[in-house]
Amino acid sequence: MTSVAALRDRMNFRFRLLVSLIAGGLLPLAFAPVGFWPLSILSPALLLLLLPGLSLRGVVALGFAYGLGQFGVGVSWLYESFTLFGGAVAPLAALITGLFVAAISIYPALTMALVRLSSGESEHLLPRHVLAFTGSWIFLEWLRGWVFSGFPWLDLGIAQTSGPLGGFLPVVGEYGAGMIALILAGLLALSADHPFDTTRKGRRPISVLIISLALFLGVGHFLAKVQWTHPSGKTLSVGLAQANVPQMQKFDPAFLTKTLQTYMTLTEEMGHVDLVIWPETAIPDVLDDLDWFKKRLQARAAEQHQDFLVGAFTQNASGQYFNTLVGIPETVGQHRKAHLVPFGEYMPLRPIINLFAGMIDIPMSDLTPGSVDQPLPEVKGVKVGASICYEADFARDIRHSLPQAGFLVNVSNDSWFGNSLAPHQNLQMAQVRALEFGRPMIRATNTGISAFINTQGQITKRIGVDEQGILVENIQPYAGDTPFFRLQSWPIILFGTLLIGLAWLRRKR
Repeated sequence: MTSVAALRDRMNFRFRLLVSLIAGGLLPLAFAPVGFWPLSILSPALLLLLLPGLSLRGVVALGFAYGLGQFGVGVSWLYESFTLFGGAVAPLAALITGLFVAAISIYPALTMALVRLSSGESEHLLPRHVLAFTGSWIFLEWLRGWVFSGFPWLDLGIAQTSGPLGGFLPVVGEYGAGMIALILAGLLALSADHPFDTTRKGRRPISVLIISLALFLGVGHFLAKVQWTHPSGKTLSVGLAQANVPQMQKFDPAFLTKTLQTYMTLTEEMGHVDLVIWPETAIPDVLDDLDWFKKRLQARAAEQHQDFLVGAFTQNASGQYFNTLVGIPETVGQHRKAHLVPFGEYMPLRPIINLFAGMIDIPMSDLTPGSVDQPLPEVKGVKVGASICYEADFARDIRHSLPQAGFLVNVSNDSWFGNSLAPHQNLQMAQVRALEFGRPMIRATNTGISAFINTQGQITKRIGVDEQGILVENIQPYAGDTPFFRLQSWPIILFGTLLIGLAWLRRKR
């Protein structure tokens, strides 16, 4: 009996749950700001090693414990958002955060259930378990990105921006890169379960692991050097402003004039640039209701021959409100946020939420989504792939603007999250989008992290959390498309389901 199997057999069920909880809690360290990407392989491998010998109910509990660790650490910033900025009392904020973490932990629980149902029960780890584990994880991760508008936080492929597997992102996207990490995790677990088996068949998992590591890491390193898209047209000088206006002041009318003046002062410090970008809701009001300030922006744009993209609210003739990236002058166009944040920008369970009226207050939480196929803003003849906050977390949202867009702009209000993990996680997802589509990304936020990101997903300039300042950079528009743009995620999801089916067939045989 192998040492790993012997150690596992000595564990009682509660101890296995504890190990699973710890393994899940370590996974967020693979993501920004820590970025220790090997944990994206080691953490799932540890979970898989705990699988053998458990009933269906046992593996479901194992997956749920892993999810509690993964999301309890990884999205702990929710508590801060509700208490400091949502106005919720601490017990209610803790309850909401705990309920959300428990709800989202259902996905790892379902993953392990699907592994158990498709690959069967065994006292040892077998290749069919690796097949089922890889396919089930990716399928449930993809499903999590769609249900209730989607929550793609801590998707395994996102962690690969800091490692050699990041080279696969323009080819197979975040789910494909995550699948490769899971294959390596599965082979690692399989090898660890049979380390002292000296027979030819017993040496096979270790041999396959070594070959796979060399192959995937080597190919990933090579792909990272490939330029899938190409420069197109003249460069544009772009400046972005991060005013660092505290969230508690942002929607206070008493601070409105000071906020607007801060942004104007920062804009003057940029000197002459072709495009000025202000973050999401930099103007925390309906822009048409501030006619005097809108005229001031228009006058500056005309005098300096500059274009503006500023975050503000807009309202249509029917009285609907939109979270908008407004172009100045109007010929630039605009982008209305199409993918709204549930419970932040709209309330899907409004009757229930109303029961807690007075205990939690989220400004502008009854917005209307913009059209998915709205025209792209245009700056100096270059189409802009604009997105607001949450939209940059989804490849499908960014894809709508391509291949027409020469570069990407994402504006966000990360002040909701304070100095937590969330601003770093959001920035990393923006890096993934730049890699997947081969376009430079400009990310402007209220309180950080604002950054310029190149087509290789590298951050060239940045302003940290709780800092005020400007960034100015010459942006080269790009044209063409990546393999991922053409194929999207469907081949990976289909391949994942085939792996589950193959595991089931091996079990039957």
